[in-house]
Amino acid sequence: MTRTTFATALLALSLTACATAPDGAGSVAPPHQTVEPVTVKIVGLNDFHGNIEPLRRPLTLPDGAGNQQEVRVAGAAYLASAVAAVEAEAEYSMVIAAGDLIGASPLASSYFLDEPAIGAMNRLGLDFNAVGNHEFDRGWRELKRIQEGGCEKHSLREPCAVEPDFGGADFAFLAANVVMPDGSTLFPAYSIKRFDTPAGELAIGVIGLTLKDTPTLVTPSGVAGLTFGDEADAINRAVEALEAEGVDATVVAIHQGLYTEVGFNDKSCGGVSGALLDILARVDPRVDLVISGHTHRAYVCDYSAIDASREFLVTSAGYGGSFLTDITLTVDPAHGEVLAKSADNRVVQVSGPAVEGDTTTSNPAFPAYAPNAEVAGYVAQYVAAASEAASRPVGRISGEARDPGPATEETQLGNLIADAQLFGTSEAGAQIALMNNSGVRTALVPAADGTVSYGDIYAVQPFGNTLITKSFTGAQLIALLEQQFDDEGFVQTFSTSEGFEFSYDMRRPAGGRLVSATLDGEPIDPEKTYRVTMNSFLAAGGDSFTVFEQGTEVTVGAIDLDAMEAYLREVDIRQLPDLGRVTEIGG
Repeated sequence: MTRTTFATALLALSLTACATAPDGAGSVAPPHQTVEPVTVKIVGLNDFHGNIEPLRRPLTLPDGAGNQQEVRVAGAAYLASAVAAVEAEAEYSMVIAAGDLIGASPLASSYFLDEPAIGAMNRLGLDFNAVGNHEFDRGWRELKRIQEGGCEKHSLREPCAVEPDFGGADFAFLAANVVMPDGSTLFPAYSIKRFDTPAGELAIGVIGLTLKDTPTLVTPSGVAGLTFGDEADAINRAVEALEAEGVDATVVAIHQGLYTEVGFNDKSCGGVSGALLDILARVDPRVDLVISGHTHRAYVCDYSAIDASREFLVTSAGYGGSFLTDITLTVDPAHGEVLAKSADNRVVQVSGPAVEGDTTTSNPAFPAYAPNAEVAGYVAQYVAAASEAASRPVGRISGEARDPGPATEETQLGNLIADAQLFGTSEAGAQIALMNNSGVRTALVPAADGTVSYGDIYAVQPFGNTLITKSFTGAQLIALLEQQFDDEGFVQTFSTSEGFEFSYDMRRPAGGRLVSATLDGEPIDPEKTYRVTMNSFLAAGGDSFTVFEQGTEVTVGAIDLDAMEAYLREVDIRQLPDLGRVTEIGG
């Protein structure tokens, strides 16, 4: 769509054409009335990850008086109220999410295959969700069930455990770059929401898609047969199709994102970086708005400050429903033009105590939302259903195992998981266990006496992976370790089990960055055979670790959480392991 300046467009709208042809009685017909612009509110969401309850840890944000204050945020019932508050500000509105609505979720949602996250979004009024990588955690067939409803079983857990008539999503999943073997897209590439306004029909086109690297971020068997295409090419094809259908505005919801160095509502795009930039540089300039995700950052960026020929906003609303993006489009339906656009990230602050024992007080700098009664009641039935499993004690640890840091950072929590996996596969002859740091989702925080519950360990590893033990030659193991630091994807080091250590130097060329690797103090011998344990995600080549697929003498073991529980129960208090198993030289 050709964009005009706001002033020019208003001038055009103010002109009237006077008809002089007489009517049947000989009178002159009245002039046409001025067509007023239409305001549309769009609520942008992303990376909800099934957080139907408020986040366990508050955010720390400015309080408006020069101080920092903790803010209790999120939860589907509070998010629903915040969405309603935005929608109440305009006669026409819609809600769009940019992926990872489900997957990597807390127990109350994930234990029930994220059916409650879908039910909550149905009640919240979501219109469209672009598929993200985590939508594929349980495979594309299960994702189809989530869209369409029904109780067909595609995973270890039983579907429809609380809602026997689970009907699926009332909103549409969109997947412009996810192609089936027959050439069709897994879900529609785009959809259109139409509004009947006094100025005529208003049509908003929405294109949805995920990052093309999704197959490297999920279990490969879950996306077998699917092709994940170039993002910009998919967007531009859909823009052409929407133009042919006469839309007045085009919105892209993409599960790929940015990083910035400014606050969540700073519009300067300061320090902007990330994989989305290369995509946006090729996107059709007729796009008006890009709602993004994946990086779990909150930002509002006017992309025209980077490229004046592309006048779209790029937004993201953080993680877990802690923010929403309040977007306003002013549209001229008569000429199919967006006259103005703006966006602000709103904090979804809860009113009153959000969790048991919570003493966080409201931050006066942000509105506090009361829970939506319908959504709160719906969530409560799932929380109650999960409470018995969630509260069951599974052991004690010696202290807090903090949040996972960058994917290359060694943590006690990652080492604890690797130790548990080695323990759980000892009967398979395991000598080494390797855990991908990206699979560690949150901190493991014990009660005052060190007790951790099933809900605690579930939040750390919510994927339900099984443990796989394979035999590798020392040469294969060295090649596998080199894949941690190659140039084929993001750099990620493993957490390792006790007795296995390695060091690396990123200053060296790719393929030669591993400096040393030892088992019980002895260097890995390329000619020997080693029994190595990993989770089923890695075993299938997940996170681009393709060497894992080469192993032989495969033994399938327990579910990762079962191994962790058994490991914790083995002693009265499980000491957190020391660091020093992974060393970066020159870092």
